[in-house]
Amino acid sequence: MTDIAELIVGALAEHGVEQVWGVVGDALNPVTDAIRRNDGVEWIGVRHEEVAAFAAGAQAQLTGRIGVCMGTVGPGSIHLLNGLYDAKKSHAPVLALCGQVPSPELGSDFFQEVDNDVLFADVAVFNETVTSPAQLPGLLEQAVNTAYAEQGVAVLTLPGDLGSQEVGKDTTAPRFAPRAEQAAAPEAQLDAAATALNDAGKVTLLVGCGARADRDAVLELAEVLQAPMVLTLKGKEGLEAENPYQIGQSGLIGNPATKEAFDDCDTLFLLGTDFPYRDWLPSDKTVIQLDQRAGHIGRRTAVTHALVGHVGPTVRALLPRLRAGKKGKHLQKAASAYREWREEQAKLADPGHDRTLLGRLRGKADNPDHRIRPEAVAAALNRHAADDAIFTSDTGMATVWLSRFIELRGTRRLLGSYNLGSMANAMPQALGAQALDRSRQVIANCGDGGLTMLLGDLRTAVTHRLPVTFVVYDNGRLGMVKLEQEQGGLPEFGTELDNPDLAAVAEAMGVPARRVTGAADVDDAVRTALATDGPYLLDMVTNPDEIALPPKATPGQAWGFAIAKSKEFLQSR
Repeated sequence: MTDIAELIVGALAEHGVEQVWGVVGDALNPVTDAIRRNDGVEWIGVRHEEVAAFAAGAQAQLTGRIGVCMGTVGPGSIHLLNGLYDAKKSHAPVLALCGQVPSPELGSDFFQEVDNDVLFADVAVFNETVTSPAQLPGLLEQAVNTAYAEQGVAVLTLPGDLGSQEVGKDTTAPRFAPRAEQAAAPEAQLDAAATALNDAGKVTLLVGCGARADRDAVLELAEVLQAPMVLTLKGKEGLEAENPYQIGQSGLIGNPATKEAFDDCDTLFLLGTDFPYRDWLPSDKTVIQLDQRAGHIGRRTAVTHALVGHVGPTVRALLPRLRAGKKGKHLQKAASAYREWREEQAKLADPGHDRTLLGRLRGKADNPDHRIRPEAVAAALNRHAADDAIFTSDTGMATVWLSRFIELRGTRRLLGSYNLGSMANAMPQALGAQALDRSRQVIANCGDGGLTMLLGDLRTAVTHRLPVTFVVYDNGRLGMVKLEQEQGGLPEFGTELDNPDLAAVAEAMGVPARRVTGAADVDDAVRTALATDGPYLLDMVTNPDEIALPPKATPGQAWGFAIAKSKEFLQSR
């Protein structure tokens, strides 16, 4: 006979699930025991369930297959929530198996009892509690199928007395539904969009992660329209390298070329993106938006023509309807502005920058302690990382430097909490990515605040032989918050971090590490870390006053920085 736990684990293994992430305990002990007895599934025990949820979400985003995490009764399940919200907002199919008090105790305010159905109501697309063995395999099928269909989180709660109960001898194995086929937008929508594009003078594309599997079609579209292509951060993957039309990102991580390309166009075409920062989008333009989710159409900016479908089939159906022959001045102007900006940025990434005359003058103002410029760290990673490396980045300044200096060439992949915006995501997402393939290079771009928030799970890399390279931008600050305060004219307050020697901490946890304090040592340190067989941590002591200005700072923002800096000077220097 088979019990509920064996049925669940066996079905997931048969489906291709290779790892389950979590912390063992009480109600889910039958499930972890079933994993112990199943050679096809690896149990990865973490120190904090939030790490489990982030890791499972990372695996789902990288593979398109269901990621699985577990949290036991009460606090264990609660700890999953932040990582599950990240999966929800990243449209990642994740199954969370959650423990519950024994069935007879439900509703009695029993020890650790939490109402999971209420707790997960907002985060989950499927959320049910098993009440009898007869509900299996039906509930498991519904959970996984719904996670795939709605690209979200499914929560299946298992009371402590049910996991070891036997299912009926005639119970069939779960059957998971196939994925839906991709489809183009309807003909009438294609005709209307084609007419608008043919009539347009200057077109700018804003392209997101929904298009990254359709590189050839999107580049052909840019060529026909002679359109500069602004990429979202998640759109860098698959679309950035060897792309003569792309001009980088917009928003706070962006550059002046994207602002000009938005302002100068008369038609804006959004493809596969739900770019959330409406203040950075232009107004008074003809807007065409293509997205597979109708609910995304028009929620960031008013849309003139909607295309509801997948990017690849829709663009391929649209191209024969478009007339060639558009002038290329709009594209050339944007590409030239982007090239000039990159040349200026490259100077900051040179380890010898602060030894030049201009560098010494600038350093007196913004780097008086001669710390490493974070641009140099990201640029070194870009030079030495493999062309199939997977990068993760913490929310904040680590993402800024990655977006500007790490090119996603080859088959490089990128993960971050780019929709939820959580702290502490880079390390657990890197663990999840590395567990999929221990021979592939995985590099976590960590903020010091993010890493120390979930520091205990550095040990997970050692325990489970996950050779992640952890690169810490150690500026002793919550850097993005510092920037936000200064942009608003406020002096820095509450952002300073009294960090220990993070390399020494890593060494104590069994992770080889190196603390780097000089710009001249960055290149060698990165090469050494990436060549190490096993996990490695680089504690890069970087400049806390490095400013990532918006693409085109307004007078108010510039004045805000000036006021903030003068207040900081009076208070601290």
